[in-house]
Amino acid sequence: MDIPRCSGILLQPTSLPGRYGIGSFNQAAYDWVDFLEETRQTIWQVLPLGPTGYGDSPYQSFSTFAGNPYLISLEDLVEEDLLDQAVLDDAPAFPTDRVDFGLIYTWKLPVLRRAAAKFSQRADPAQEADFEAFCAENAEWLEDYALFMALKDAHDGAQWNSWDMPLRGRQAKALDAARKEHASVIHFHKFAQWIFYRQWETLKTYANEKGIRIVGDIPIYVAMDSADVWSDPQVFFLDEQYQPTVVAGVPPDYFSVTGQLWGNPIYRWERMAKNGYQWWLRRIRAALRLYDIVRVDHFRGFAGYWEIPAGEETAVNGRWVKGPGAHFFEVVKAELGELPIIAEDLGEITPDVVELRNQFDLPGMKILQFSFSTDASDKFLPHNYKQNFIVYSGTHDNDTAWGWYQHSSTEHERDHFRRYFRTDGHEVSWTLLEGAFRSVAVMAVVPMQDVLNLGTESRMNLPGRASGNWGWRFTEEQIEPWVVERLREVTLLYGRDPLLYEGKEEEAGGQ
Repeated sequence: MDIPRCSGILLQPTSLPGRYGIGSFNQAAYDWVDFLEETRQTIWQVLPLGPTGYGDSPYQSFSTFAGNPYLISLEDLVEEDLLDQAVLDDAPAFPTDRVDFGLIYTWKLPVLRRAAAKFSQRADPAQEADFEAFCAENAEWLEDYALFMALKDAHDGAQWNSWDMPLRGRQAKALDAARKEHASVIHFHKFAQWIFYRQWETLKTYANEKGIRIVGDIPIYVAMDSADVWSDPQVFFLDEQYQPTVVAGVPPDYFSVTGQLWGNPIYRWERMAKNGYQWWLRRIRAALRLYDIVRVDHFRGFAGYWEIPAGEETAVNGRWVKGPGAHFFEVVKAELGELPIIAEDLGEITPDVVELRNQFDLPGMKILQFSFSTDASDKFLPHNYKQNFIVYSGTHDNDTAWGWYQHSSTEHERDHFRRYFRTDGHEVSWTLLEGAFRSVAVMAVVPMQDVLNLGTESRMNLPGRASGNWGWRFTEEQIEPWVVERLREVTLLYGRDPLLYEGKEEEAGGQ
């Protein structure tokens, strides 16, 4: 993948400011893109954008193809006469610094249902035609997703593999009856996806026109309670009752002494290979519609993955199993061409993972917070980088930079950090940010929390914590003029604005 030297910010759209409880694709999102342009950033990295459920994790979505209705701009629906302004005027008093997902669920989804009902009654011909075209174009996943969500609603949110067997096993007669019984709810879920895609694609076009590329995220696994597993159970390790026999996770590591028990069902890779990985090809094509570049989360799972027997309470009693390896990427490359993929190659990395990443020239990841636990040979220290990497001060799974220094690091790490960067530790976030931007890594990305020099209270996710994650938001007032000026200065100082290099290679080649 050809990436110019560049930089950007990691920010989930849910973290954007706004009146209605959660960041969305409203004016604040366009102001955010303007901020990126003003500070000379050319990368906006997001987490998965799929619909979330219990736990609110974007990595446990009801669909790998669908978008999160929470992100829909209600203001835009008012402008399109699909919603009355009075509905927004009566909105609850939401907190501005965090997402109250429970209140969002009980208020925003019903508001969207009102918009869908109004659309059914009063859509103009152009809107109706656009909606029908969207449904036809995306029928391959949309039909199953909308029915799945309608059935979840009818079952009070219960996981699909607890439904009666005719629905669990997708018997044709039961599905036909369900489509008739739940037609209005199915229509709502299709409507929400139409609006989501329209709004996101308009926003993405706006960003692209300003030279900003979107880096998105494909979790290697999908949630057990998802339309993906329900509609294609044959490609997962499930028993005759549609219960998983083995589940995914990682062994004990930096984050947890008992590992991480994710609980996602595991793919039958051999079965997938027989039809040319068609399920995965559909998934990657869909991701490349949403994003310009895709970060594949838990890339090491393609070389080898940690398989845990279903029913275990931790990830300790698992085993390593060989993944699909190079064959998978050869098929994907033959079908889709050059792969705009970033390999999330963190965790327990063995030589086969490095070999697989390098074979397809995929950029890997470096995390500065990981770099101070050993000595000068540490692979995460900037002086040991090669160019084909993406460097981060931290990710969504880390503490913020300031929080790391105050709470999550050891005295050895803090001492090593101070000596390495020749600092007294008074400006940790910007020290790490500048260290990332100064490095030879082709792309540098920092979470917005580090740009704003925020502490642990602004952490996005603590792996293994059941609740309290994913809710952080910033406010407009936090982006003070000095933030804009300093970020732009650092970007230019360390050559992260690709415009600096336009024409320079040709000039150098002619000398």
